[in-house]
Amino acid sequence: MFNAILIEKNDQGQQATLQSISEDRLPEGDVLVEVEYSTLNFKDGLAITGKGPIVRSFPMIPGIDFAGVVRQSTHPDYAAGQRVILNGWGVGEQHWGGLSQLARVKGDWLIHAPEGISTHQAMAIGTAGYTAMLCVMALEKAGVTKDAGDVLVTGANGGVGGFSIAILNKLGYRVIAATGRPQEADYLRKLGAAEIIDRATLSNPGKPLQKERWAAAIDSVGSHTLANVCAAMKADGAVAACGMAQGLDFPGSVAPFILRGVKLLGINSVTRPRAEREAAWARLSRDLPPEATGDIGKDIPLSAAIQAAHDLVAGHIRGRLVVDVNE
Repeated sequence: MFNAILIEKNDQGQQATLQSISEDRLPEGDVLVEVEYSTLNFKDGLAITGKGPIVRSFPMIPGIDFAGVVRQSTHPDYAAGQRVILNGWGVGEQHWGGLSQLARVKGDWLIHAPEGISTHQAMAIGTAGYTAMLCVMALEKAGVTKDAGDVLVTGANGGVGGFSIAILNKLGYRVIAATGRPQEADYLRKLGAAEIIDRATLSNPGKPLQKERWAAAIDSVGSHTLANVCAAMKADGAVAACGMAQGLDFPGSVAPFILRGVKLLGINSVTRPRAEREAAWARLSRDLPPEATGDIGKDIPLSAAIQAAHDLVAGHIRGRLVVDVNE
């Protein structure tokens, strides 16, 4: 038996509870992992609270990422005792996920934890930090240099936003943070933001083409925010879009793209090839300031995850929540 958050659905709706579950109920997979830490991402919050259509089948253990140690494996690349990380692949949505003491998954979804990164640190970074690094790598590939101008980060108080600020600052970029929580300005400056702006200046409908302000941006918000970010990009700038906290819609114009050559880069962190995942995690081990994981992350026990999910969706959580599944 093992402990896990289980989401079930009946005629009255869905409900998430902490349960003790038999190991023989685990789904198919060629690697069995003893999970040590998972996280609570915004997507997990939507799944647990039922505020978004995240869960594709019931019952479901949420948790889109985890880190732990292999207990059993028939996959050629993994053996018992090895430390592994999983991000994405529909885990916590279509396949039982990481808010659990045990997980059985396909070995092709895993990567080996880089040297120097513990399982706790891996989840302090988690899908948020991994996604932030994918965004930074995409901007670099698009030709954005630290001399090009300011880089805007929206959703700055979230996990992706916080890690994006810390990474960009260490790499020498001047970072502008957009947030709806001005009381967090000191925290954002500590991460490396040079300037703080109010998200309200971006979150309402705006002109299709606006004054050029930023050379690049990382956006985890979507909707009107993303449209306004694109409208205010400098010529040949690039925007890495990775989230939809405000909405999935994009009420924008083609003007920035055809008149300024702006590039909109979609970041799919869920199904990246293993080589790209390993490259991102290797970069994280080098380019993420070690102190950032402590500044951005907070530990909670598995028993607190359900209430924390409601707080997260309500916008009351800053940064990352690392879940110790054995507490």
